[in-house]
Amino acid sequence: MNTEFTFTIKSILFDESYQPADDTRITTNFANLARGASRQQNLRNTLAMINNRFNALAQWDNPKGDRYAVELEIISVEMAINAQDEGVNFPAIEILKTHIIDRKTDKRFEGIVGNNFSSYVRDYDFSVLLLEHNKEQTAFSVPENFGDLHGKLFKHFVNSSAYKQHFSKPPVICLSVSDNKIYQRTENQHPILGFEYQPNESSLTELYFQKMGLQVRYFMPPNSAAPLAFYYVGDLLNDYTGLELISTISTMETFQKIYRPEIYNANAAAGQHYQPNLKNQDHSLTQIVYDRQERGQLAIEQGRFAQEHFIKPYQRVLEQWSASHVN
Repeated sequence: MNTEFTFTIKSILFDESYQPADDTRITTNFANLARGASRQQNLRNTLAMINNRFNALAQWDNPKGDRYAVELEIISVEMAINAQDEGVNFPAIEILKTHIIDRKTDKRFEGIVGNNFSSYVRDYDFSVLLLEHNKEQTAFSVPENFGDLHGKLFKHFVNSSAYKQHFSKPPVICLSVSDNKIYQRTENQHPILGFEYQPNESSLTELYFQKMGLQVRYFMPPNSAAPLAFYYVGDLLNDYTGLELISTISTMETFQKIYRPEIYNANAAAGQHYQPNLKNQDHSLTQIVYDRQERGQLAIEQGRFAQEHFIKPYQRVLEQWSASHVN
């Protein structure tokens, strides 16, 4: 059987008027903010936080701290499965593309694609498969081949003609540090990314993203409260310009301040030895309004959506495709 997976890329601007599409994963950072009575104020405050942070990091030739603005584009990736002449489209991935507006020169530059990362299959792996595997077990363990299918699908997307037609550089995905790991600050300091940190051991997230073809480094940018995890292909420090890196830092640090204020809006910054604490009470809240409990529950709902509409109906097709793609 000849099974072909192809991708269609759609985009929409993330601005004060943004309204999520019906098939948007509602736990995504951007969609979660744009629902409810506070949606427009949430969006306005979020964009202001991103721009302020960008200008604070890009201080050169920027005396008033207002030279730059970040424009965000939500990238939705739909995957078509052509099996036995019956095509099905599945909302595979959502990421962000940054653009940089230089108000001094009236120029617009491409930023970085990736940043936020949302995936129904990832929701299924972590919120359904992993939980069911460890149900009533005395010791935590990971299912055999955990993350293999998702990793191969992601690499297939990044190597696809659709990706290469739309984006000139590989993705960089920026996530939170893990609250069950200890991070050690090193002497390595980058002028934009800040001090590099090293974890005491690998995490399940690291191993999962490794199967996606991504390696990770941890940096704490200047005046940040905690390190960020940067997942990338190639050379993080040399493949991207300073402004490109700043666009990712300012965007994702803002979302982390909103959703993980205990870590990224803490009133005390990470020291030389640092263990994140999601129960830290010494933190400040942003002006963004959202339902934190609902956000956590939705990941399970969306994982089950992937199970019912993608994993189960096309299990045989997916297994055969995965087996034929070794790397």
